[in-house]
Amino acid sequence: MISAEGKTIGKAFQQAVSQYPNNIFLMVPIDQDRAYHPNGYSITYLAAQKEVDNIARLLNEAGYGHGHRIATLIENQPEFILVKLACNQLGISIVPVNPDYRPAEIVYLLEDSGVEMAIVLERRSKQFNNAALGSTKQISVVLFEDIQNGVPASSTRPPDSTPVNTETEASLLYTSGTTGQPKGCRTGHEYELMLGSWYVTRGGIVQFEEEKERLLNPLPLFHINSAILSLFAVMLTGNCQIQLDRFSPSKWWPAIRETEATIVHYLGTIVPILMNTEPAESDQDHKVKFAFGAGLEPVLHDAFEKRFGFPLIEGWGMTEFCRLLMDCDEPRQINTRAIGKPQPELEVRVVDLNDNDVLVGESGEMLLRHSAQTPRKWAFLGYLNKPDITEEAWRGGWLHTGDTVFQDETGMIYFVDRKKNIIRRSGENIAAAEVEAVIQEHYAVAQVTCIAVADELREEEVFACIVPAIQTQVSEEIALDIFNHCFERLAYYKAPGWLLFVESLPVTGTQKVIKHKIFSADIDPCKQQGVFDLRHFKKRTRY
Repeated sequence: MISAEGKTIGKAFQQAVSQYPNNIFLMVPIDQDRAYHPNGYSITYLAAQKEVDNIARLLNEAGYGHGHRIATLIENQPEFILVKLACNQLGISIVPVNPDYRPAEIVYLLEDSGVEMAIVLERRSKQFNNAALGSTKQISVVLFEDIQNGVPASSTRPPDSTPVNTETEASLLYTSGTTGQPKGCRTGHEYELMLGSWYVTRGGIVQFEEEKERLLNPLPLFHINSAILSLFAVMLTGNCQIQLDRFSPSKWWPAIRETEATIVHYLGTIVPILMNTEPAESDQDHKVKFAFGAGLEPVLHDAFEKRFGFPLIEGWGMTEFCRLLMDCDEPRQINTRAIGKPQPELEVRVVDLNDNDVLVGESGEMLLRHSAQTPRKWAFLGYLNKPDITEEAWRGGWLHTGDTVFQDETGMIYFVDRKKNIIRRSGENIAAAEVEAVIQEHYAVAQVTCIAVADELREEEVFACIVPAIQTQVSEEIALDIFNHCFERLAYYKAPGWLLFVESLPVTGTQKVIKHKIFSADIDPCKQQGVFDLRHFKKRTRY
């Protein structure tokens, strides 16, 4: 295994190529319905290095270098990883664009990040170019398919003339915040490598054998799980990442069998879908040793493992901190929401609203740090252009996660809920404030608040409570018009799945909505008279 500490991504990749040249690095299964590589794809470490070096050469010749940022809209194609490695080799930070973003969301990302250029798939060029027209910043664009023909010259010199180092920004990942617009989370070279290193050294059931694993990941490459966590876990151990474009229940097991995957990643929403399929004699016809994920409904845990024959390792992680919690040591706390225990170099506190420690078994916010001496070691570099928010997150020398947990007498931590005003739908974090801001723009809306409601397939769904404007005729037509207003401006999954017109909303003396008082605990918002179920309109659209 390659040591990650003290290395840049470029150096670590070079060492991986040297040690594992002929091992398969990236793989994609056969899928005739996919827009790319319908017959499958695989590339060795050595072959990947040649492509990475070529992309890096083209970027370097065009004047891009240390300190620049480049946006990428390459979906889940394995070439995304080659572009990332090429950029990181030069000290360029990549800014992945969520393919589901609407024009206004893309414009915000481009202007906030200050990207110098964008690498875009041809089939996404219309989407990107239409969005860029609304930006005050001129962005050079190169189609990924045409990159070999040359890259548009950079309009600025590389901002940093020093060599690429462990603290150089490698990625700028936008995460949903509670105040509306997403925050750009800056992750450094050593941080990203250490995330992979931490994963492969957890022990217990989580065993990564050098040069023997194939890790299948269905999660998006614009998130940290696939593009950093699993990527560097396999790279540091000479193993292979199998990248899916997305989860499909009908293609899941065929892909696992075809690629001979030994490790898989999942979201809690995947498990009930698989459990709802008809049992088959082939349910345990695979080579999977374990799966890692989060958000599993506890009542399905044991049943899934017995049916499919491998353990599900529940854990917890966040973009800002490269230390995962995992319930990976036997006896595991199956059928609970256990997510793991504190460990050396991962200290945990559970506190109340005043940051005072709570009693064992009592719920509170989870705080993290590396150690008292070096609390921020191997943590994110900070939020872009938001030093005050960064310091607030680290107040008292502890990273405030915004997640509510409790801890038992053994030290095991159990996830309870998100403290932040975040709605978690099918693995996507949705800031309620962002959706509320868009709904509020509609002429028929006087006041709005959005809450999370349970969803049997997607964990949570967006529920909008709207006080209509004076003289507005409440109707299904108006509800659908409000939905379309959101759908056109936000990624499809952010639009409200449920909408209810109400006479008023409970507020504080400062007119802040008291969300927990809208419905009492014994009331199901989705069964209220007059509620509109809009979930069937929330469909991903292709450009």
